[in-house]
Amino acid sequence: MISELKGKTAIVTGASRGIGKALASTVASLGINVVIAARAEGPLKEAAEEIAKKYKVEVLPVVCDVAKLEDLQNLVNKTKERFGRIDILINNAGVSSQYPFPEQPIDDIEKLAHTNYMGYVRLIRLVINDMIKNKSGAIISIVSGSTLCDPLPRNFLVYSSLKVGLRAFLKGLFWEIRDYGIKITSLLPGVTDTDLTGKLKEVTTDTSRLMTTEAIENAVKFALTVPANVCPLEISIINQQTPWTKPVIPFQQQHPDK
Repeated sequence: MISELKGKTAIVTGASRGIGKALASTVASLGINVVIAARAEGPLKEAAEEIAKKYKVEVLPVVCDVAKLEDLQNLVNKTKERFGRIDILINNAGVSSQYPFPEQPIDDIEKLAHTNYMGYVRLIRLVINDMIKNKSGAIISIVSGSTLCDPLPRNFLVYSSLKVGLRAFLKGLFWEIRDYGIKITSLLPGVTDTDLTGKLKEVTTDTSRLMTTEAIENAVKFALTVPANVCPLEISIINQQTPWTKPVIPFQQQHPDK
């Protein structure tokens, strides 16, 4: 299967750093040309040069805020202009937020909805018809391990409930379009050691309870290389040392932006 991936084209969002950059590197290592998207132009161009040099594939950086429909349309158009088609979409871009719900600003709720839910659904909608026409494609989305919790983690109600909705959408999408040869995979990672979690107090005091991006990279590689008639619908990637009864992120927690 790996040889069949060479020369294909993938879009990876939120790819200038952290999980997204790691996943862009993973697909590039399989010989796949990559379009990487993020909001910050400088880090995005640096990531593109680094990945292209290391893996000898074409890497196209496109500045994109996934919360904006016009940016998503531009991302898809530039990808098709450069490569002709989109074979793989990895939805990764997202924002985290941590508030007791009565204190959560309305604009923060709006940002979460437009980035973490609508950003994924809109971009899938923009690429899905070409995949249906080609009768092939793979859509891999970073959801959240918090969707495995019942009740949802305190202070993350809006964030996690949107991820629950996204998880339901993706599962339903698989059943709706599976006859077109398109694979839909949701990844449900636990708390990962990235710049994002580094901004949350006390999260990294015991790093043995955090995952590295390697496990998520391996999950993506698995999803892309299974036989053609197999679709890993959901992959949960949870650090075995993270007990849900005592969350990594404590309830009494200052928001990182304060």
